Amino acid sequence: QLQLAESGGGLVQPGGSLRLSCTISGFTGRNWNIGWLRQAPGKRREPISCISPSGATTNYADSVKGRFTISRDTSKNTVYLQMDSLKPEDTAVYYCATQKSLCYSGHYLSLLDFDSEGQGTQVTVSS
Repeated sequence: QLQLAESGGGLVQPGGSLRLSCTISGFTGRNWNIGWLRQAPGKRREPISCISPSGATTNYADSVKGRFTISRDTSKNTVYLQMDSLKPEDTAVYYCATQKSLCYSGHYLSLLDFDSEGQGTQVTVSS
């Protein structure tokens, strides 16, 4: 059974950076497309990025494009989300999840494509 665990959240000032990690364990974890989602207080969960099994293909929601970078280290079964130029509106619980479809650059990220989320990690952007 595939299990995902997020880490790396915390409190950061606007304009700062954080790197989140998603550790994947279980059978054939490295063969999955993986995504990052977030949920801000009072808002619906939002997929923000995905990455293919090889790491060659990535995709981003417009809300984070140019500021966030997804990557993976297949030897460590870990997917990362580097978050730069953070804004208060980035405050949310961040989750990693498996993607049921393929990750295509420029395609719409649908919440329905993701499941098997981890427990989440809180990111708070505030001065």
